[in-house]
Amino acid sequence: MIYGLWLRLRHLAYNKGWKKSFKADVPTICVGNITVGGTGKTPHVEMLLRQLRVSDRWGFKPLAVLSRGYKRKSRGFQIVKPDSSSASFAGDEPLQIARKFHGVTVAVDKNRVEGCRKLEGADLIVLDDAFQYRRLTPSLSIVLVDYNRPIYEDRLLPYGHLRDLPSRLYKADIVIVTKCPPELDSWTRQEMRRKLNLKPEQKLFFTSIKYASPEPVFPEADPRYTYSSKVVLVSGIANNAPLRSYLSDTYKIVKRLDYPDHHRFTRGDVRAMAAAVKETPTACVMTTEKDAQRLREAKAVPDALKQRLFYLPIEAAFISEEDEKAFVEILDSL
Repeated sequence: MIYGLWLRLRHLAYNKGWKKSFKADVPTICVGNITVGGTGKTPHVEMLLRQLRVSDRWGFKPLAVLSRGYKRKSRGFQIVKPDSSSASFAGDEPLQIARKFHGVTVAVDKNRVEGCRKLEGADLIVLDDAFQYRRLTPSLSIVLVDYNRPIYEDRLLPYGHLRDLPSRLYKADIVIVTKCPPELDSWTRQEMRRKLNLKPEQKLFFTSIKYASPEPVFPEADPRYTYSSKVVLVSGIANNAPLRSYLSDTYKIVKRLDYPDHHRFTRGDVRAMAAAVKETPTACVMTTEKDAQRLREAKAVPDALKQRLFYLPIEAAFISEEDEKAFVEILDSL
């Protein structure tokens, strides 16, 4: 009740104009959620960047991504450099995006208004996880909803996973239901729209996640370990259930080392991984793409662990070509 009251008062202050909200000089697209973690913001920011690159309007224009840089050690506005920045300097997610999308400027700044002003030269800015940042009004708001944990079955913190009022969903221009089964019939789509109770003008899309082939975390990795029948799973994300399910189709998960989201790996964590490898010498050690950014900075990683340590790249994709086409048309209209 206290948390909900605070949220209502905060939003009322912005809605009434008691607190000022600003718009950037260039178009901005916000990708956010109402749930704490696990909806797939980073894969959808990456999907958005891929769509912008093939867009008729934005394909050849300079793009930028602005993130808060959660749990970073640096302060103020910083440009994330893929070759020299670290996860502790920039945050694991901005660094991952910078390393995958060369030519896209990735920056971090807690003050998104100032961050947009300092991104000179960008014709469009993607705002990563900024739906709750009311000081900046985006040109287009995209809110993600987990198919397996929809907001209408959840509650506000601390008894549930909702970080914001469920009614805030109606402020989104686009709602994307994420982590859907690849085959989703039209009846289920219509039922989801009914339960979300969206306005007629709000666009609703559905995406699923796809995993690519394992990639080495360290150059010393031996790809032969990926053919093992056993795997040690190391993860520091909000929800690793989809990853566990995917790995279980190919591997026997002999050990799980679960850590909090954005966990910074310590020497003790490395020893725990090394001990798991010692118990099952033939096992591959698998982690997430986001965790790989932080594992590269871990101290005293033994060679035996580096040889076995791989991550699974993840992508979000629309479940239908019609959804993808309609989404690109919205981007072209900005």
